[in-house]
Amino acid sequence: MSVADLLNGMPFADHLGMEVVEAADGRAVVELPMREELSSVPGRRIAHGGVTYALADTAAGAAVISLHHKPTPTVDMRMDYLAPATTDLRAEATVVRDGGSVATAEVTIEDVDGTHVADARGTFKTGGGGDGGAWGVTPGDDSLAE
Repeated sequence: MSVADLLNGMPFADHLGMEVVEAADGRAVVELPMREELSSVPGRRIAHGGVTYALADTAAGAAVISLHHKPTPTVDMRMDYLAPATTDLRAEATVVRDGGSVATAEVTIEDVDGTHVADARGTFKTGGGGDGGAWGVTPGDDSLAE
């Protein structure tokens, strides 16, 4: 299964309508059709900042996962919102540093008209958990259940 196939099965990304178009070799492209339900303004299509953030986080995470082939939780993400997002969005992410326990990725988000909507830079935990999981737990571990 490819990284894109794996991430396209993520319930949250599916809920928002994101599609991981590409995820390989430290690079990822994720697209998101703009819908009224994602808007922050009633009666208009202007993406809520959280939607743009989620798109950037997913793209950056996909780029990092494409190098590690295991979960890489977000440690930190910084966003610069540059223009309102009113049409379908495309995020392109590239890993700029892949260290022993964290990786950093940069993301550019544009709309389908080519408007530069936002930039982001995220840090992701890639190791150090000791048992295969980045936080010291294995995904699917029932000890996390309440």
